[in-house]
Amino acid sequence: MNSAPRVPGTVAEVLGSPEGDHIAAFFDLDGTLVAGYTVTIYTKAGLRNRDIGVLDFLRMVGLGLSYQAGAAPFESLVQQASSVFRGRTLDELHALGEKVFGDQVADLLYPETRALVRAHRERGHRVVLCSSATSMQVQPVADYLGIDDVVCNQFVVDADGTLTGGLVEPVIWGEGKATAAQRYAASAGVDLADCYFYADGDEDVALMHLVGNPRPTNPGPLMAKVAKKRGWPISRYSTRGIDGRESLVRNLIGASLLAPITAAGAAVVGAITGSKRSGLNVVTGLWPRALLEAQGVKLNVVGAHNLDAHRPAIFIFNHRTAMDTFIVSAVVRTDFTGVAKHELKSNPLFGTFGRAMDIAFIDRENTDAAVSSMQDVERVLAKGISVVVSPEGHRYDTHEVGAFKKGAFRMAMSAGVPVVPIVIGNADDVAARDSMTVNPGTVNIAVLQPISVSQWPEEELVERIDGVRDLYLDVLSNWPAEGDPRV
Repeated sequence: MNSAPRVPGTVAEVLGSPEGDHIAAFFDLDGTLVAGYTVTIYTKAGLRNRDIGVLDFLRMVGLGLSYQAGAAPFESLVQQASSVFRGRTLDELHALGEKVFGDQVADLLYPETRALVRAHRERGHRVVLCSSATSMQVQPVADYLGIDDVVCNQFVVDADGTLTGGLVEPVIWGEGKATAAQRYAASAGVDLADCYFYADGDEDVALMHLVGNPRPTNPGPLMAKVAKKRGWPISRYSTRGIDGRESLVRNLIGASLLAPITAAGAAVVGAITGSKRSGLNVVTGLWPRALLEAQGVKLNVVGAHNLDAHRPAIFIFNHRTAMDTFIVSAVVRTDFTGVAKHELKSNPLFGTFGRAMDIAFIDRENTDAAVSSMQDVERVLAKGISVVVSPEGHRYDTHEVGAFKKGAFRMAMSAGVPVVPIVIGNADDVAARDSMTVNPGTVNIAVLQPISVSQWPEEELVERIDGVRDLYLDVLSNWPAEGDPRV
């Protein structure tokens, strides 16, 4: 049960609301789910990739200036802007949208509104991404967040799936967005009086008036003025920047300053003690935590006593972002190594870290090499060194947990060591899946009690592994506090 105050516009409010799909939560895109304007990001990407010509770009700038000067309506602006894609296929355009989203937009998603999306989904509400942007900008965000319903501007295509250069009428904007939301509500059988709307734009005031739970989010001047007059709760977020330059600086500090200092300290310790492992413990004990702290990331760990309850062990974790390994390393700290996919060996940050601590980089395409790497890991366990590994095998975008593979459990069974589950609650609040750009925030970690696997019957292996995965699902849906029997 959620005990936080149910302040309007918060996750606590949503979790305390009635359940059921008779309620819909509408989310705007730019400024609400995403920090900044996706059209600017996509236009810059189109210029770099030559998907948009210079003349087309200049024409779009002219249209934008006309709109700002009040000489042209927004509907005319977006209709004419869409003509630059005439002759392209919808599949090509959406592939471009997916690439730009992964490269740039994912890092700009607000963790606060993402948490609201999750909360509404948990209550069984319909979640709708309702935006005046095009499907190229909107659909990748909806797919990433697990939003099934989308109300946005769609490109007109001919019978062959080729864009004609126009948008489906009527264009979704201002009162047109309010009308589109009304149509959606009628078709879905929901009453707007029961619904929520999260948006920032002045043009979204019309729809705010129609819903029973208006939630202005980072509102513009007009929206803020109306909200104050009407008593609508205002939320403002500043956890994401438009260009990520501050985060880039923090990354450079971590990679170019903290790593050499830590490595130098490790070399000194190793030389004094005559033990390479003592030197590695300096690296693993200091650098991951210092790297995270330099980027404003704090770790809130429950069940920390389980980290040393039995060593060596196989520490397993759910894998969602590129920073997970650094997070888990900062938690486990000393006397461990790990396994990682071969491609990460060339990553300047992770590859450097991995080689320093003897991580086994496994080439899954080369069976002999993979088997040899796993045998090396088992020999490390026999020497009393723990192993950190993700049983999912690769990163997942959402709070879901992928199927667990058998490798980690077989290693534990062979070496006679326990499995210690480490559950990462919200790393995707500070970093996107495939990005090394990190934003400040607090990541929740739960270290569960060690699980003995030495007596697991081979015929029950799949069932037992599924049971461990179920622990992750349980913890993620009902986060533990100190003293919880799971930790």
